[in-house]
Amino acid sequence: MSRTFFARELEGVATFWRIHRRDGVTLGFTSHNRDLWFGGILHRAAPGMVPSAIRRTSDLSPDSADVSGALGHDSISAADLAAGLFDNAQVRIGAVDWETTEFATLYNGSIGSVSSQSDSFNAELRSAKAELELDFIPRTSPTCRAKFCGQGCTLSAVRFTHEAFLSVLNLDENRIQFTNIDPHLFADGEIRWVDGPQAGQRMLVIAANSDGLTVDVPLDAQLPFGTRAILIEGCDHTLATCADRFGNAVNFQGEPYLPGNDLLARYPSS
Repeated sequence: MSRTFFARELEGVATFWRIHRRDGVTLGFTSHNRDLWFGGILHRAAPGMVPSAIRRTSDLSPDSADVSGALGHDSISAADLAAGLFDNAQVRIGAVDWETTEFATLYNGSIGSVSSQSDSFNAELRSAKAELELDFIPRTSPTCRAKFCGQGCTLSAVRFTHEAFLSVLNLDENRIQFTNIDPHLFADGEIRWVDGPQAGQRMLVIAANSDGLTVDVPLDAQLPFGTRAILIEGCDHTLATCADRFGNAVNFQGEPYLPGNDLLARYPSS
């Protein structure tokens, strides 16, 4: 757009904040005193939202921004924040003319860690430029660097994806059981709920045995038995598992027989 903001002394300009969560939910907020609809998104009035100065640079250093108050809106619950639904969510911050709804995005980034302080939440904002600091050169590793069923692995995700239904819920140990599956196949795997109060939410399986699957996200006590979920098998990224279980050792993306750094500290013994 060609609109130049703050070109005049008095303008009807408000700030807005958009959150695009990984589960497909999009939330919009504005510092104006009433809701605004623009860009195909309804932005809820959040007068308590106070943005600081947004610094944009022409070089490769990350842009900076900070917003306080937005996470206190009624549409964002403490349970969702604690469950990690906002982790790595995409964030757009900008200015909007509340009379004409012309708007400009001034900041692009993502939410890093979300921390709680007394009765409030704080979110770390990471600029999109921060991705330029990532090192994409692979490093030697005794385990496979490829994501299971991802690039380099070559295995089909459809082959290792299953539909299952909740049969046992253990809130004390954050463990669940499903019908018609072998739980041992899902260690280091992933669960995505299709129905129920946690629909759309993804959980990582941190332990799997005959007692069920232990996940990394707190389970909702209201999960009814029979709730449908999509389960993806896991892989411990070792050569033995790749060869024996998947028959995919030819695509193993690691160096299991390369001596480690402790080789320099070794010495002969009698």
